[in-house]
Parts: sequence; C-alpha cells; structure tokens
Amino acid sequence: MSEPRISRLPLEGNRPGVQAVFDRFRRERGNVPNMFRVVGHREEHLATMIRHFGTVMRRGSVAPALKEMLSVRVSALDGCDY
Repeated sequence: MSEPRISRLPLEGNRPGVQAVFDRFRRERGNVPNMFRVVGHREEHLATMIRHFGTVMRRGSVAPALKEMLSVRVSALDGCDY
C-alpha cells in the first residue's frame, strides 16, 4: 500500500485526551490501530469512533475474538499495515 495521505499521530506526545485513548489501546491490545492514529487528529472524531468501535466489538452474537480476526483478515486482503 502507498504512503498514507494523512499522517498517523505518534504513539507518544499527543493531546491528553488522545494520549489517554492511545495508552488504553496499548495496555489492552498491545498496539494502537492505524485508523485511530489517523482519526486522532480530530479528538472529537476519535471519541465518536471509540464509542462506535466499542459497540461493534462488544455487542451482538459474534464473539469479539472472531470480529477481531475478521478485521485483521480484511486489512491484510486490502494490503493495510495493521
């Protein structure tokens, strides 16, 4: 995949609200997905995306682990750095 048009935020040194989200992801998942590093340029959009992501991943009849595997697989098929 080519270089992104919108830069990803660094993992450290961000505004406090953004940094708190990144730190939580790193604690819970071991990484910060690139989509959140890009959306973090707009803290209000990041907050909305986090709520949506939480709802999608935690609710429904499909196990969260399977949802994560599907996400990783689709990203790989699309050539994303994930």
